[in-house]
Amino acid sequence: MGKDDKATLYVIHRFLLITKVAKPPVIEDRQIEHLLKATAAYSRVPLRDTALLLTLYGTAMSVTELATITVGDYLDAKGNVRVTSAVRVDVAHNGEERPLFWSNKRVVAALDAYLAWRVEHKHGVTVKKGAYRGLDPESALFLTEDGAAYALTKRKLPSGVWSYSCNTLGAYISRLHTNAGIEGGSAQSARRTFAVKQHRQGRDLRHIAAILGHKNVSTTKRLVDGDPVRLAEIVARAV
Repeated sequence: MGKDDKATLYVIHRFLLITKVAKPPVIEDRQIEHLLKATAAYSRVPLRDTALLLTLYGTAMSVTELATITVGDYLDAKGNVRVTSAVRVDVAHNGEERPLFWSNKRVVAALDAYLAWRVEHKHGVTVKKGAYRGLDPESALFLTEDGAAYALTKRKLPSGVWSYSCNTLGAYISRLHTNAGIEGGSAQSARRTFAVKQHRQGRDLRHIAAILGHKNVSTTKRLVDGDPVRLAEIVARAV
């Protein structure tokens, strides 16, 4: 191995260390499958938590968005899935509406199973029989174990804009990953995982940015930079 090759390996090694600290990890498919199996086996509310994780990894919504999106954002009045929906302005993390697609069959199947469980346990139901499958359209899509909405924390930014966060749900999602032995797994890592996987498949960064709610493509590019699989391929071919 020549000096140039050694120098290249050193740069890549340093880059991996930096990105490991600066960015949440990318959770690979086998890890996600293990996470889902562990959650289904040990969770107190397995149908909700499985649906929560699949929605998280399948739509790349933020924690606050997951906590505030409603049944009516998923179902229409006839109980049909809104294949084409939206992350509303009052829900979106950046205050701008963006498209939301309930087109992944696995995500939809998990959500339907969870909503049926909600009806059975009378969590967020409505007196209007038949409408929205018997659920209150304004109730949060994901509820706590007791059937309540997740509490949001409100704070005023230096710019004067109010910001909302859901630390309870964020911590819970991180704990699901920890319980499955996935180090560093979180809602943030799920969003990065979504972006990296789409980028690996050759998706346009502009399309990925639109789904994530990034105003600038540069934000999305920073998220996908340092893909551990692609960096590993560079190292594998170094000698």
